Amino acid sequence: MPHVAPRPSRPPLRGRLRVPFLAAAVLLVLGAAGCADPAEGSADRAATGAPARELTAAELRAAAVTDAELGPGFTVTVITPGHGGTGPDGGRETADKPACQPLLDAVAPAAGPARSGRAAASPAPVPAVPYAETDLSVAQAADPAGSLYGGLLGYRGDRAARLQAELEGLFVPCAEFASTAPPPPAERDRAATRTGHRLSRHDTPTPEGADAATGFTLTNESGAVVLAQRAVLARVGPALVVFSTVGVGAESAPAPDERVVGRQVAKLRAAQKG
Repeated sequence: MPHVAPRPSRPPLRGRLRVPFLAAAVLLVLGAAGCADPAEGSADRAATGAPARELTAAELRAAAVTDAELGPGFTVTVITPGHGGTGPDGGRETADKPACQPLLDAVAPAAGPARSGRAAASPAPVPAVPYAETDLSVAQAADPAGSLYGGLLGYRGDRAARLQAELEGLFVPCAEFASTAPPPPAERDRAATRTGHRLSRHDTPTPEGADAATGFTLTNESGAVVLAQRAVLARVGPALVVFSTVGVGAESAPAPDERVVGRQVAKLRAAQKG
């Protein structure tokens, strides 16, 4: 990666809610039927040109947008998958409604038991774990609050489309839910943290080159201060791109920068055609 400048730590939504992919990622509920049609309000369109191919892990990493491609004022840092999990031990945050669990995983594609090969809390007919993943942060010198946290997630076959369709069905059942997170290793005697969440969707334009896009905000209300993570999930062929921002208290989480999302989508689509 080019020059790496100091960057903000990944968003602490829970005391540290991860990006629950996006995150990221971004990440998405799988109903018993396995495949759902996109909700009526989703932005969906067929991408034109050569069919998209599945990228290798190395190709997916190479497809991450860079500082130079975004221009002056941006610093991109690729994050090793598995770092910056829900807690120091990467313990999985568990939703009280099983249907909402993938939301927590989607806004933080990295880490978690499901990522390490251990079974998830509830079985799902469509595997939510990608075969390849690249996480990154994008810092903006002129707008620190607009810094982005994201992930590129590679899936087999039509799983990316099916996962996004399932996400579209969560806005009603998961409008309000709660989750429980284990304490960090050094504080095993401390009780688990219980957190309230609210989920809402945003009308989101589909970036050029993407097949569909879904925008949403997920809040973390575990203490006196409400934290919010606003995310955009774009489907690009067999892959998902998740970008999110964070807001604290009365400060709303800004919409992820459309320039960053658009350029990442374009680079990923070009790689899939190569």
